[in-house]
Amino acid sequence: MLSNVTVTSAAEKFMRRIVRFSGLPAGAGFRLVVSAGGCSGYTAEFTVEPALQAGEQELDVNGLRIFLPAESRLMLEGVTIDFADTPTQSGLTFFNPNQAACGCSSSGESTPPGVATIEIGAIGRGRPPLPRQVS
Repeated sequence: MLSNVTVTSAAEKFMRRIVRFSGLPAGAGFRLVVSAGGCSGYTAEFTVEPALQAGEQELDVNGLRIFLPAESRLMLEGVTIDFADTPTQSGLTFFNPNQAACGCSSSGESTPPGVATIEIGAIGRGRPPLPRQVS
């Protein structure tokens, strides 16, 4: 159950664009796989998929279908999902107000407590890439 997850309008807009430009038919959804790991406590990947898979739950955000496996649902309880686009980062961010700040200072940047970033390069389309044609 995802009674306590928030998706900001910026994150919703980003996810909608990814789904819209995926090439999949209407009704496709944004699959978000979040797991424990990384300096900020979150490691995440996302793809666009045509339908829910077994064990997933759908989160509807104003008609946007977000597909979440069980482990992702657990990780996202109480979390705000946002989108950041700055000179140094571009991607989804996760803010968990109950998580302590990272103390390793390995990133060289100051990250607010409980914030993780998914870089744009983590995008998958849910299907193998098309073969490249060589001229």
